[in-house]
Amino acid sequence: MNMPKSGLRFSGVFFAVLCIAGAAGTLFAQVDQEELERNLANVTFINYEGPHARIETREQIRQIGVGLGQAVRGGAARTGGTGRYFVIHSVSAPEGDKLDADIFGLGVDVGVDHIRNLRTIIQGYLQEAYGYSAGDAALLAEYTTIYNAVYRRDWDYFSGRYKTPVIENLSREKAGLSIRYDEWPGSTLLLIPLGIGGLSSVDTGAISDSRVIEELRKEDDRGVEQRQEMVDLKEREAGEAEQRAQVEREAIREEEQRVAEERVQVDQEREQIVQAREQAGDDRAAQTELDRREQEVDQKAAELDQSEEALEERREEAQKLEDFAEQKTGEARQEREGIAEDQQAIINEDDRSGVIGAMLESPNATLGRLVRLNPATGEELKRSPLNTVSIRTLSFLNGKILAIAGENRGGGAVRLIEINPGSLEMAKQGDDDIHPTSLLWINGGDIYAITVNSGGGLNLGRFDANLSLQASSAITVHPNASVTIQQGSLLTQRSDGSALILNPGDLTERGNVGD
Repeated sequence: MNMPKSGLRFSGVFFAVLCIAGAAGTLFAQVDQEELERNLANVTFINYEGPHARIETREQIRQIGVGLGQAVRGGAARTGGTGRYFVIHSVSAPEGDKLDADIFGLGVDVGVDHIRNLRTIIQGYLQEAYGYSAGDAALLAEYTTIYNAVYRRDWDYFSGRYKTPVIENLSREKAGLSIRYDEWPGSTLLLIPLGIGGLSSVDTGAISDSRVIEELRKEDDRGVEQRQEMVDLKEREAGEAEQRAQVEREAIREEEQRVAEERVQVDQEREQIVQAREQAGDDRAAQTELDRREQEVDQKAAELDQSEEALEERREEAQKLEDFAEQKTGEARQEREGIAEDQQAIINEDDRSGVIGAMLESPNATLGRLVRLNPATGEELKRSPLNTVSIRTLSFLNGKILAIAGENRGGGAVRLIEINPGSLEMAKQGDDDIHPTSLLWINGGDIYAITVNSGGGLNLGRFDANLSLQASSAITVHPNASVTIQQGSLLTQRSDGSALILNPGDLTERGNVGD
């Protein structure tokens, strides 16, 4: 099985991370992130490289996983053929902190012979089974293959990490993924650890543990791009879990109020029955009716007791969601710090072999490209392929190279970009249009630039280190506006040139400034 190589690379992420995923299971799993001290050989996949009798498109390959995913989404516990591609969806009752899993099997007749194609199949499966976006599914597929290669045939790990039904469907010789494509057919039971549903349908903590990260760090660029994408996904997981917890907490408060009100009614009805019995005296018919009413009250009280028990379970689930959100936030924070250290290390390594500067494309130009120069001789060591970088905006933040680049002509656009310090190629671009004359202003982890709104007006925008817009001023600003931050206030200029004070966080107006 093969497909055209254009637009693909061995370890890259195929798409940008975009959408919130659909729902899956509801079982929680705690992630063991401890370092494992064994040293294993590098995970470098050996693929078939050569002519093929039949060339399949990427979409045809992806559809293999799509079909399996449709069956699992429809409720199938097993799907596919044992001689080809198959999935065992193993979800069972809680078993400590052990995990459920989808076991993705490769039968003896499979034709996949390249890791990119295997990842494409898994990507299609994750998209269809759990509603992941194309970008998230591609990222998870890449991590999943590395994870399964790292733990190939590590029976102690698998048996200690996964629930009994999962292990019952594995075998020691087939567990995980070989790095050799010719050992995949008939000898692969690849595990996809399952999480709590939604954006966390796959347990990201398991597939990005310390050993997997160490494998990514062995790449020339230290796997920074993939690791950043995973951090972004984990931060979105935390946000989704927190939102789910808030919705559940509100529903719990409403149910608590209902139960309390009905409990008061029950108590009042009991008092009324006691008073009625005294008044009824020896009236047998009246006493019988009161017995019936008392049974109804007892039934209501029992139902309220059950409601309170259910509420306690819901409180525990809401707390688990909040704990999960905190856990993912912590994981993301820790991993982002590690990425920043590696980015700085890359820059430091570059510094030993040269310094990064910029050159203009022509004497009258404002756009240019980055170059790496020998600091002793001025000799050009490397030239960036990007030739539309506004060199006045070249900035460094936590090991990242940031700038504004692009032109508003043809299919082009002016955007915030991140530049790979090693290759000097564009690593990422923002989604928001930036005014061509804007500068970049950095304050801590915040980035400010002048944005162009849909009506052509100019606003000041605050971005995070991931180039995502966090806030935008409602007041339009001047195309040549400046930004200074003093005493907790941001000073800039309105479109008419007058001074303007904004809150640095949400960019709302702080006060009127006289002429």
